[in-house]
Amino acid sequence: MDRLNKKEYEKYAEKKIPTPTYFKNIFWAFVVGGGICVLGQFIRNWLFSRGLNEKQVAAGTSIMLVFIGAFLTGIGVYDRLGKVAGAGSIVPITGFANSIVSPAMEFKREGYVFGVAARMFTIAGPVLVYGIGSSILVGIIYLLFGGGK
Repeated sequence: MDRLNKKEYEKYAEKKIPTPTYFKNIFWAFVVGGGICVLGQFIRNWLFSRGLNEKQVAAGTSIMLVFIGAFLTGIGVYDRLGKVAGAGSIVPITGFANSIVSPAMEFKREGYVFGVAARMFTIAGPVLVYGIGSSILVGIIYLLFGGGK
């Protein structure tokens, strides 16, 4: 076997590298991400039709979307959706639910309480601490510099 020089190797490697399908990826990310957003809008409209106010609708929509994302992750559907949609499946709220539940599902063999639930809160803990700590800091700054008048 003779050795390839650098240019021959680069040509060989370029032939072996799969070409990404940008337009297909963009299309599916748009369709799935948009579909998740449309689902959120349907939930929002439905909650408004039930007579809830703006705060209740915002909270209810968020809760339902997080539940749907977590449920679909738990039954394995969200992972398959992510393979097709790519970035479109990480729409902020359902993507957050998926990112919390997905690693926890690896500990299912240890049981739902000591495995999944305990691991889920281990993963979510730093996110919650950082979010709550940041909001307190921003609130204090807002109060000190005239925003709280």
